Amino acid sequence: MDLMEYQGKDLFRRYGIPTTPQGQVVADAADAEALARKFGVPVMVKAQVLTGGRGKAGGVTYCPDPETARAAAERIIGLDIKGHVVRRVLVEPASDIADEFYLSVLHDRVSKGYKVIASVEGGVEIEEVNRTAPEKVIKVDIDPTDGLDAGAAREILAKAGLEARDLDQAAALLVKLHKGFVDADATLFEVNPLIRTTGGRIIALDAKVSIDGNALFRHPDLAGLDDTESGDPLEVKAKAQGLQYVKLDGEVGVIGNGAGLVMSTLDVISEAGGRAANFLDVGGGADAEKMTEALALVLSDNQVRSVLVNIFGGITRCDEIANGVLAALDQLGTAPQRLVVRLDGTNAEEGQRILTEADHPSVVPAAQMLEAAKRAVGLARQAG
Repeated sequence: MDLMEYQGKDLFRRYGIPTTPQGQVVADAADAEALARKFGVPVMVKAQVLTGGRGKAGGVTYCPDPETARAAAERIIGLDIKGHVVRRVLVEPASDIADEFYLSVLHDRVSKGYKVIASVEGGVEIEEVNRTAPEKVIKVDIDPTDGLDAGAAREILAKAGLEARDLDQAAALLVKLHKGFVDADATLFEVNPLIRTTGGRIIALDAKVSIDGNALFRHPDLAGLDDTESGDPLEVKAKAQGLQYVKLDGEVGVIGNGAGLVMSTLDVISEAGGRAANFLDVGGGADAEKMTEALALVLSDNQVRSVLVNIFGGITRCDEIANGVLAALDQLGTAPQRLVVRLDGTNAEEGQRILTEADHPSVVPAAQMLEAAKRAVGLARQAG
């Protein structure tokens, strides 16, 4: 479960993580102007949506006077940022920035532990910094059984290149960031940027927080923060249907059974030169009804140009999946996207035979995962 910036900052404050002065979320431009007068200018008016790139999209504005705050809110509310429509803005006192850094704590599935990422290059996408200047991005694995003390935090930040004058404050902040991350059962606590103010304070200027949805039963207070209204419409719909779905930025739709298989499919699509449009795990027992729901969801995404269905038959037999795919297409009718279907495991040969004999114009059978990915990427390019 992802939190809005204002929710993430409230959580930061709960754990004593220094951040910006308390702001307020409003849905009306007149209220934004009133808050600017109440707080005193300058203020920031910031779109509250569950996606990145707000600044580049015009969703973050520095406002030197109340009238500018009103105009900014009028422009931002209703703005579409990567498919997320802004319904509310955060108005908060502006911070004087002397320098910007990057800092995060996240769950690392590779090491099966936690990882701290730090950089002196803040305020920009860390993936881009890691690509163009990897030496400026420090990644350190943290053993969950050992935790993180002030000495280790200071060592990480010094290695990242922070100046000596900032290390004590930044290390204390990192220790609290790590504690909050663990206590909240989070998968990500990200600060981008972490700043030094002109007054010399180290604070979190932004907050990106993701909580493990499987742990929400331990955090009823956090579960109540789930904002489905502001989430991606497809993700909201998938959640209501019991589907594990995450919207991505590519053009190849992905349907698989099992999170590991779906993650591998995303990697193979990338290897084939394409980009996945989503992560969708239909889980075990994917019958015709479940396949219909999954296909309808993926095909309704207008950025999807082709779909790769990658199923390993275990409890669910591949012949059942093949019949489910065909039944789903019959129910959904004609779609512009073509499906590459790769089946492996129990009754895979029978499933492939069913698809081949059906000779459905929207279905392209494939035997190997890389072959399937290449065909799906090729079809997406042809669809343009």
